[in-house]
Amino acid sequence: MIDNILVLYIIPNMSVHQVVIDTNVFVSALRSRRGASYKLFMLIGSGKFEINISVSLILEYEDAAKDLMGETPLSEGDIEGILDYICAAAKHRKVFYLWRPLLRDPKDDMVLELAVSANCDCIVTYNKGHFRDAEHFGLGVFTPKEFLEEIGEL
Repeated sequence: MIDNILVLYIIPNMSVHQVVIDTNVFVSALRSRRGASYKLFMLIGSGKFEINISVSLILEYEDAAKDLMGETPLSEGDIEGILDYICAAAKHRKVFYLWRPLLRDPKDDMVLELAVSANCDCIVTYNKGHFRDAEHFGLGVFTPKEFLEEIGEL
């Protein structure tokens, strides 16, 4: 007879935020290792949140990163490695419907459409004012610092 049996049930964390990270946050993370953007990207894959991407968003990340070459010490190989990691850690989503134009910037429309399509609960951006209509879709809009506070990392 077994007297002391420890049974461990792992209950999935249902409160993990599903997010889309705007390109301006990605660029900020590449430019400096000191800020909230960098910390946010270092938490990708940690289980604190799940990042969602689409082909068009990752291509925008790539274009923005390559535009920084020469401004940062990152090489093309470094950038490819970073993008490969994001692609490996992120949830890949296809956007099947568009609401354009809804926002002032078509690139912001792309981010909003991805967030809605992926059933995310928030967008992380430095351009909160650009996403005023996101609340109509049940989306929160946070700066990186605000989001890190939301998940208990600041």
